[in-house]
Amino acid sequence: MEKYLMIKLNALNLLKKEGKTKYWLYKQLGMSYQNFDRMVNNQTKSIRYENIEALCLLLNCTPNELFEITKD
Repeated sequence: MEKYLMIKLNALNLLKKEGKTKYWLYKQLGMSYQNFDRMVNNQTKSIRYENIEALCLLLNCTPNELFEITKD
C-alpha cells in the first residue's frame, strides 16, 4: 500500500522550544478555542495566511519550520 505525504503543523514543538504554553498561544491568536485546538492538533484542512504569519511571528520561526512533511 502506498503511503501519502502529509503536511503537519509543528506549533506545539515550537512552543516548547520557546518556553511558551498552549494557552499563551491561544490568547495571542484571538481565535475561538475550538478552531485553535483543531489547528494545533492537525485536525483542520486549512489555515489562513494571516494565522500562518501570526504563528511565525509569535514562535520566532519561518513557515519552513512551522510545517513538517510526514509519511502517513
